[in-house]
Amino acid sequence: MSFPDRQTVLDFLKENPGATTKAEIARGLKVKGHERAILRDILKELEEEGKLERTGKRSFAQADRPPPSGLVEFTRVTKDGDLIGQCVGDGGLFGPELIYGGPSGKNRSRAPAKGDRAVCKISGREGGEWRAYVITLLEKRVSERIVGVYEHGPRGGRVIPASRKERRELIIQEADRKGAKDGDLVLAEPKPQGKRQYGPPLGVVKEIFGHVNDPRSASLIAIYAHDIPVDFPEAVLKEAREKQPADVPRTDLRDVPLITIDPVDARDHDDAVWAEAMDDGGWKVIVAIADVAAYVTEGSALDKEAEKRGNSTYFPDRVVPMLPFELSADACSLREGEDRPCMAVEMIFSKDGHKKRHRFLRATMRSAAKLAYEEAQAAIDGKPGGKAGELLETVLKPLWGAYAAVAKARDQRSPLDLDMPERRIQFNAEGEITGIVTKERLEAHRLIEEFMIQANVAAAETLEAKNSPVMYRVHDVPSDTKIAAFADFLQTLDMKWTVGERPQTHKFNRLLAEIRGGDYEGMISQMVLRTQAQAVYADENLGHFGLNLAKYAHFTSPIRRYADLIVHRALIRAHEFGPDGLSERTAARMEEIASHISMTERRSMAAERDATDRYLAIFLADRVGAEFEGRITGVTPAGLFVALAGSGADGFVPISSLSDEYWIHDAAAVAVYARGSGKTFSMGQIVRVRLREVTPLQGGILLEMISDPLPAPKGRAAARQAITRESGPPRGRGGGGVGGPPRRGKPKFDKRTLPKSGPKKGKGKRK
Repeated sequence: MSFPDRQTVLDFLKENPGATTKAEIARGLKVKGHERAILRDILKELEEEGKLERTGKRSFAQADRPPPSGLVEFTRVTKDGDLIGQCVGDGGLFGPELIYGGPSGKNRSRAPAKGDRAVCKISGREGGEWRAYVITLLEKRVSERIVGVYEHGPRGGRVIPASRKERRELIIQEADRKGAKDGDLVLAEPKPQGKRQYGPPLGVVKEIFGHVNDPRSASLIAIYAHDIPVDFPEAVLKEAREKQPADVPRTDLRDVPLITIDPVDARDHDDAVWAEAMDDGGWKVIVAIADVAAYVTEGSALDKEAEKRGNSTYFPDRVVPMLPFELSADACSLREGEDRPCMAVEMIFSKDGHKKRHRFLRATMRSAAKLAYEEAQAAIDGKPGGKAGELLETVLKPLWGAYAAVAKARDQRSPLDLDMPERRIQFNAEGEITGIVTKERLEAHRLIEEFMIQANVAAAETLEAKNSPVMYRVHDVPSDTKIAAFADFLQTLDMKWTVGERPQTHKFNRLLAEIRGGDYEGMISQMVLRTQAQAVYADENLGHFGLNLAKYAHFTSPIRRYADLIVHRALIRAHEFGPDGLSERTAARMEEIASHISMTERRSMAAERDATDRYLAIFLADRVGAEFEGRITGVTPAGLFVALAGSGADGFVPISSLSDEYWIHDAAAVAVYARGSGKTFSMGQIVRVRLREVTPLQGGILLEMISDPLPAPKGRAAARQAITRESGPPRGRGGGGVGGPPRRGKPKFDKRTLPKSGPKKGKGKRK
């Protein structure tokens, strides 16, 4: 019998309920080498059989046994008055029901209610009930809230949801509108319905936060819809105004001409760089980062608020910062000509760009210049001016020389080469949209990005070497399921992908290079992106697949990311740089903090995307009837998502509006095809569409397809028709499978036919 066997794994989990991750189970069972693959297969089998439940991306628990502690959501109250909850994992609620048993220890927070979440200690006896004792009560969930526009009527009004995912409208009685007027943006909650069983639910306005005609309303809606914290408590602002940096020994780097290179409109400057050539042909590079830990000490009001926010959120027209302006844009910002405390890493690279060694410093620096990317690039390209011209020979050229060497090593490492275009919405002084431009990707951007990556690697390596806790930035390898789907997709294009081997970035890059400039470039690039896992924070190292790095942590942006602040504190403790390093209490909470800041990052990305969608809809609202070229970026049974050229706005083409033919969704090919002819609309296809309707409040864009479908790919048409003959006509409304034939004549659209969400967007530059 092979080891480990199924019963051994189940017995171990029963005896060690606190060991939930694959790594902990492997260590506990002393599994090594090829046995790890056996263990992985056993865990997968037990999950499929329902004997284990997945509680996180890499953690498990017995289906009938909760973990000894964890996040609990209280979901209902029994007729006897008991509050019931369940554990919360990445996939939702799991495990047996838990009865609220009161506070744990000396906790004196209020008792939880239905809808609340809390970190709980969980205990129970064999054959008895499981009870949850609250350690920390989290903020009340906001899932019942509705963000929308108030429409006034004779005896009150109604709230129209701003989200396409929300179908409910709330009826607001006169006494519950709290002064809301027609067109006001409001936050509303449902009222207890009592005996009311029919009609729209009643609601109450909780807050008025703007007006729908405000040009900047799109960001306001996203902020409230995603519960992004905006206003800082007075205690936090007071600390920010009065806080002085920690008085600790520092290395003096003020004579080193470090410079900041940022977007032209950047308000905070948290990183500076400098390089010089060495006698052996190699390079010395210093990356200096604002010493935020010197101002934001553990347990302070500033620290608690920064952890709560997790990160700054960047909207097209504003920033909601993690730290107050007094720190983020002033005391911690590396301003030109001003002394600033910093954490710096000095790195030595060989002439072929490989890092030979590095060391960290707690220092004082003085920025020699604040340059924009375009300004630095222009100087290198032979058009120097201003400060960039003054520093061209002494600072910029050495930086570019060091980057040329490091870029060689980067190319050998072969990180995933997906350079997706980014667009920027431009506004005038009144907040009105004046245009949308594609951000130019300069060599100056790549230079700063690569030096920041090298500094991040150095931080992870140092902390591991010193046996310190690490807040890793991990990007897991694509899952077997996604790779299988990707291989099936390529097969529809008569292209092969080996399944069963560990995915490697250089294989993706080779494929992307082969199809560059061809008909399938957009289609395959989108599919490669969708095959990737999402990068997250973790206290367990999984490596970074996209960057092809074994160790990686975020060190370079502590002004806008709490993860980086944790890494700074860990480095301070590891090097004994001062008393303000990582505490044992925080070290014990690394897994909890990692989960929280991964959530806040996802929340910010969703809010940023929603605001952008609404601004793009506002920009296009007066162009209904116009024709656009676009690319199909999503294929669903309901229809096609098309990204419009120029703006990048995502619109939707309902499948029932394509033609009189029956259209069938082919998930493997990421396409829809006509049942009779086999003609196809596929992911990545360039098409021409007409703008039919815009709903700016929801960010909805409805399109009509003008382009004809492509002929069926060779070998597919006959196979598809054979399948159709064997299976008979597709079932569904109107006999149309995923969407019956459209009405005759001009297609009719309804704003409510928009799908609940658009295609998954890329991960941006959040590496």
